[in-house]
Amino acid sequence: MSETLSPELQSWVGRTRVVEEDVGLAAVRRIAGMLDLDPAAFKNGDVLPPHWFTLFFADAPRQSDIGPDGHPKPGVVLPPIPLPRRMGAGRRVTIHDSLRVGDVASKTAEVAAIVPKQARTGFITVLTMRHTIRRAGEIIAVDEFDAIYREAVKPGEKSGTGVPVPAPNDPSWGMTRHLTAPLVFRYSAITWNAHRIHYDADYSRQEEGYPNTVQNGGLTMQLLLDAAVAHTPGTLRGFSARLTRPIHVGDTITLCGHAPKDGKVLAWVQDKDANLCAQLDCEFG
Repeated sequence: MSETLSPELQSWVGRTRVVEEDVGLAAVRRIAGMLDLDPAAFKNGDVLPPHWFTLFFADAPRQSDIGPDGHPKPGVVLPPIPLPRRMGAGRRVTIHDSLRVGDVASKTAEVAAIVPKQARTGFITVLTMRHTIRRAGEIIAVDEFDAIYREAVKPGEKSGTGVPVPAPNDPSWGMTRHLTAPLVFRYSAITWNAHRIHYDADYSRQEEGYPNTVQNGGLTMQLLLDAAVAHTPGTLRGFSARLTRPIHVGDTITLCGHAPKDGKVLAWVQDKDANLCAQLDCEFG
């Protein structure tokens, strides 16, 4: 495959679309329940945790527009990148304010970049989406999200992973979480994510070469952000996130972090072998 962007894909760069959202009480209470919080503790007008904007503004394509992997077909919502496997990789977020229960808000989704390249595990294309969250014209957050598109796994082969990197061994805090199938299902339902690798073990193994169903990367980041916020004074003002190693449904992970220094916090996820699976660089103010 070529590392030069085709004219069709080049025409997608800079395109925008708007997703409107009612930040309703019922949805907030479902989110709270999924995160093991008391749903009844949330009322209309309450200020939500600043990073919870990522739980809203899901695209809602018609069922006939869903492809065999559970994602919308190429070109329906996202550019028609001619590689069949898509996974979240990282994001860079600036937070200006928080949503409130009952808000009417919007997300402007812009195709910021499409970059094809040769990687160690094969040919990939990196799609960067820029999401701007607004309420009554006021910017709440700007979120740049990277997704990696990869080649199909050859029959009988396993999905490639990078060389394991040890997690930091000097956390100031840590907490374990077991990634149960119901938890992953509920998160995927809330975020309207039907990617089959998260719930269909046969598809995950046979079509994408994983040993089991795959943990939803958005949920990994949500749990780590919740832990970092709980262990750090001040208000979360932004973060950058990077997913480095697959985690699977049924795994037990450890959420860890350092004490804040000059308003900055490093937090990470490690697996049972103390390998680094995800990393957050957070800024608090």
